[in-house]
Amino acid sequence: MKFLTSLRRRSAARPVLLLLTLVVLALSYSVVSPQRSSAETETTQQVEQGKAIFDQNCSSCHGLNGEGTTAGPTLIGVGAASVDFQMGTGRMPAARGEAQIPAREVQFTEDQIESVAAYVASLGAGPAIPEESQYTADLSEEDIARGGALFRANCSACHGITGGGGAMPEGKYAPSLRDTSAVHIYEAMRTGPQMMPTFSKDVMTDESVTEIIAYLEEVNSQPNYGGLTMGDAGPVSEGFWIFVIGIGGLAIVATWIAKKGARAR
Repeated sequence: MKFLTSLRRRSAARPVLLLLTLVVLALSYSVVSPQRSSAETETTQQVEQGKAIFDQNCSSCHGLNGEGTTAGPTLIGVGAASVDFQMGTGRMPAARGEAQIPAREVQFTEDQIESVAAYVASLGAGPAIPEESQYTADLSEEDIARGGALFRANCSACHGITGGGGAMPEGKYAPSLRDTSAVHIYEAMRTGPQMMPTFSKDVMTDESVTEIIAYLEEVNSQPNYGGLTMGDAGPVSEGFWIFVIGIGGLAIVATWIAKKGARAR
């Protein structure tokens, strides 16, 4: 006791005791604190890699923290699926401002796109990149027919009766879906890029989306026996052009023949 009492009286006693206390607390925390799993470590590294790519290629338009600028919208809350669609179809990074950004050659690897998607997802909750089971399934002919009915009711007004695409206001357009992958169709329906509305799972279930994708794959796998499809816009619009060109052409020819006959007399 006399030794401890004399030790406390020394000027260096308090700093030494404070240092020992901090060391004991640090060792105790390292023992009781949960260890980070390898999956969490990998996710953190992926987010850091994605931020580096984002800062170099995307921040000039979307802001250093994805908050958006006058040149690009905010990415907070758009989710990983939106990034995977935009970058996976080559639409982003955009070369220049356009009425509608078309699909281009993809500029990044799949791993790089996933890293940027992970970083954007860390900024705010949003639709995740879907699993394959969410947009593909072994469907019956009845299921595919139901997908066709859903597509005609919800999508054909813009994309055409078989997904051939169509014009939109202000120089925009609904792109063709013939060369669009199933995962990107799913992501577009969930995230609503540009003029497209967003179809949440409350509005359109994964089963319904799968049926629509199966319908598009079915109609686009049919052989082309030739002829002018006129964009596969459907029987009404195609019939209109047949009437205008066909009947209108016949009327012009008939008028020309009548005038020629009148001059001959």
